[in-house]
Amino acid sequence: MDYKAHFQAAVDTVKAEGRYRVFADLRRKRGHFPQANWRKDGGSDRDVVVWCSNDYLGMGQNPVVLDAMHDAIAEVGAGAGGTRNIAGTTRFHVRLEEELADLHHKQSALLFTSGYIANEATLSTLARILPNCTFFSDSLNHASMIEGIRRSKGTKHIWRHNDVEHLEELLQGADPDASKVIALESVYSMDGDVGPLHEVCDLADKYNALIYLDEVHAVGLYGERGAGIAEREGLVDRIHIINGTLGKAFGLMGGYIASDSLIVDAIRSYAPGFIFTTALAPVLAAGAVASIKYVKNNNGLRVQHQERALRLKTLLREADLPVMASDTHVVPLLVGDPVSCKAVSDSLLLDYGIYVQPINYPTVPKGTERLRLTPSPLHDDVLMERLVVALREVWDRLGIVAKAA
Repeated sequence: MDYKAHFQAAVDTVKAEGRYRVFADLRRKRGHFPQANWRKDGGSDRDVVVWCSNDYLGMGQNPVVLDAMHDAIAEVGAGAGGTRNIAGTTRFHVRLEEELADLHHKQSALLFTSGYIANEATLSTLARILPNCTFFSDSLNHASMIEGIRRSKGTKHIWRHNDVEHLEELLQGADPDASKVIALESVYSMDGDVGPLHEVCDLADKYNALIYLDEVHAVGLYGERGAGIAEREGLVDRIHIINGTLGKAFGLMGGYIASDSLIVDAIRSYAPGFIFTTALAPVLAAGAVASIKYVKNNNGLRVQHQERALRLKTLLREADLPVMASDTHVVPLLVGDPVSCKAVSDSLLLDYGIYVQPINYPTVPKGTERLRLTPSPLHDDVLMERLVVALREVWDRLGIVAKAA
């Protein structure tokens, strides 16, 4: 068996399809977000502006967060020293879970090492606890939700994206005695649209189902205190399990669920992805507490963030660039071809010092390849105007003809 040949063939296939991923070697500049330093092949460096970070509010550079992390590492050192069950639960973890429960107006919260792991571990564990568990999953749910449901080995039904009539058809056809879990996202990160939460809550009541809501691209950004779309819509008390992340609007690393204390205790007790994983470093938990408190009490950040997103969409439309319709802060720019998408990204980086990663299959369906722009409160008008001018020039130079956005 020529093992190496098979690995080579796999990589060659990705390259031939134009969706081979190249990682940009970046060094962020403390206190100067969204500026960064990019190390090119050959070792030379160049200053760039980052336009695709999920650090939506720049909290990864906020002095309040950095000070809290410096204090924590000076107090307790680096790592947690074990799993949460064995020596890895520190006061910082306890405080963070209390802060997250408060943020979402829930009784309890549970930390994981990432939002992906939180989704995978929780969804797969639900089927171990609930009898005859049946999942109803939106067709555009994140890969972590899909994997968690797959690993659960429970029955699954896929409902067409945001199509509540199709969801009800599936619920009507399900075993009335089965446990039912409706899984969806609040903000879909590649298109920027919002899940139909009100209608889903009504269906959950009607068919006695639990709702599992992924709010990772909404926490910190929506709602009076930044708890997400469920808070903005006044639906927190009707959502049974909320999944969130510390790695986006809060600017750090980690994931979590928030729910009532009994559900959290059951997941804590049964989920291998929680039980057998080393706890987050206390320094991350300390930074997250500071970030959440700051974001909760600074609604002006959310106002600025929305204004910046709207401003960029307007500039792109005025430049006759194919910005896709979006109800949120996500600004997708349709290219429609993986080779062209990478060519645009490469030209922006090499010729203009603008970094935005191409988004290709399998993250988005083939034929919908795009650039995903994520303006923050720190992307000012000058940076936006430079971006739009660069995009227009690249579009014209490469002769890109995209599908209608």
